[in-house]
Amino acid sequence: MALRSFGSGLLFATNTAANSTPVQFGTLQDVTLDVSRTLKELYGQGQFPVAIGAAQMKIAGKAKFAQVNGRLYNDLFYGGTSSVGQTLLAYNEAGSVPAATTYTVTVTNAATWVEDQGVLYAATGLPFKKVASAPTLGQYSVAAGVYTFAAADASAAVLISYTYTTASAGTTLTNSNPLQGVQPTFTIVLTRQYNGVQENTKLFSCIASKLSTPTKMADWGITELDFSAFANAAGNTIATYLSE
Repeated sequence: MALRSFGSGLLFATNTAANSTPVQFGTLQDVTLDVSRTLKELYGQGQFPVAIGAAQMKIAGKAKFAQVNGRLYNDLFYGGTSSVGQTLLAYNEAGSVPAATTYTVTVTNAATWVEDQGVLYAATGLPFKKVASAPTLGQYSVAAGVYTFAAADASAAVLISYTYTTASAGTTLTNSNPLQGVQPTFTIVLTRQYNGVQENTKLFSCIASKLSTPTKMADWGITELDFSAFANAAGNTIATYLSE
């Protein structure tokens, strides 16, 4: 039966290091594989070539997907270290400057506070200015999740943004500054199908060239991974498995 492709298909990748865990591209939107070659034309006196030779070939791919996966990021692009735990953002956490000294607000996650991301007046949305110490009207200082304000801002309602860590969930990927030429390599398996008929394509050795993590107003953010294939140690580049 001839293949007709419908839908986004299925896409899997596996780092080429021994015993690596395969990872599926979740909520896959679309995949493009382009196999191209450079042609060299030989001309004589006429306007058209008398011969054409095939020179270099290239395999380039692009996958768009909506489900973020830490293993995919690390195994296919960064090649850094992975650990359990996550840094999160507390956005516009509501607080109130006390009516009397000490004029401090301790944020909810002060115990694992990491970094300040700014303070706003809740009533107007205007920003406070951060200072090292002794804040005056419209200013604040902060240390270890404790925000200190001026007496002139007593009883003011504030919105505080900051980052903090959690050790019980999530993943942290840490990337250093590797030497040029050091990067993860991986295999790709792409399945296109319709009514039980499949076409499977395998790329034996790939390197990712770009990882895009966009946002979009009133729409889903679709992550994109671009990659190119090259010959592995056995000289294999691409294999295609068809029903006919």
